[in-house]
Amino acid sequence: MAPNAGPAGSLDVVVRQLRWEADGVVSIDLASAAGNPLPSWAPGAHIDLVLPNGLERQYSLCGPPGERSYYRIGVRRERASRGGSEYVHAFLRPGQRISIKGPRNNFGFGPAGSYVFVAGGIGITPILPMVRAAEAQGADWQLFFGGRTSASMPFLDELGGYGKRVRCHPSDTAGRIPLAELERPVEAGAKVYACGPASLLSDLDTAAENWPAEALHLERFKAPQLAPAENKPVEVECAASKKTVSVGADESIVNALDKAGIPTVTSCRSGICGSCETKVLDGVPDHRDGILSASEQAAGDRMFICVSRACTPRLVLDL
Repeated sequence: MAPNAGPAGSLDVVVRQLRWEADGVVSIDLASAAGNPLPSWAPGAHIDLVLPNGLERQYSLCGPPGERSYYRIGVRRERASRGGSEYVHAFLRPGQRISIKGPRNNFGFGPAGSYVFVAGGIGITPILPMVRAAEAQGADWQLFFGGRTSASMPFLDELGGYGKRVRCHPSDTAGRIPLAELERPVEAGAKVYACGPASLLSDLDTAAENWPAEALHLERFKAPQLAPAENKPVEVECAASKKTVSVGADESIVNALDKAGIPTVTSCRSGICGSCETKVLDGVPDHRDGILSASEQAAGDRMFICVSRACTPRLVLDL
């Protein structure tokens, strides 16, 4: 195994620095254990943290765009979580060696005449590099940043250098982010990039119903809650493997493929990390992820097989 490599598909890194950014939020700088430049990345990218206790969790890169000497992530301690953030806060320390996967980018930052950024709490992490990129481009931009209290909102010191372009809305003193104020810049051609809790993103989805198509771009912590749907069995033909797998109504495509010995790449298994993206050669996917936009879902040429299923009795996948 190469000195820079971790487990299959991963990279060994060392915790270079931890820093408190707000109540319950720590930022972590990760450098290559071998001292090599890390893989290149762009605003919106995230990595999978492979923790020593066996958990894998996804965290957005929030350092300077394109920085390759280290990666920075921000982690809020969620005691009611499945254990990832608790482990990070309780056990990760400078000098410790861990593994990462990625980076991957499901939240790509595209060109626009102007930008509106919306962040709630720890949702500021994927937005920070976009803010820096927009500023470096000389673009017109503004950021609406909300949280429970000022003390709970990370990276405020860093954002303070942008002056009035950043509007902070701690809900205990300033109320919620005024989403109605986004309508005018959107009508003028702005793109909106947002990340935060489900309630904020749901409100943005509602606000965007009359916006131009593709104006709103969201990064979700969890796949959206969809109306209950009946799971039906599906035949999955794996074109490259020349195998056909029967997927029962009570199992995911990923699990059925795993049992059949067909290798897949997965991490979150909840439709948000993008690691299991698979090309669809035939059939109609039933999209249940939190990544693809409406137009991307309608194209039907790719799907995330950890959560999505099929609208047709058969799918042909490039596996």
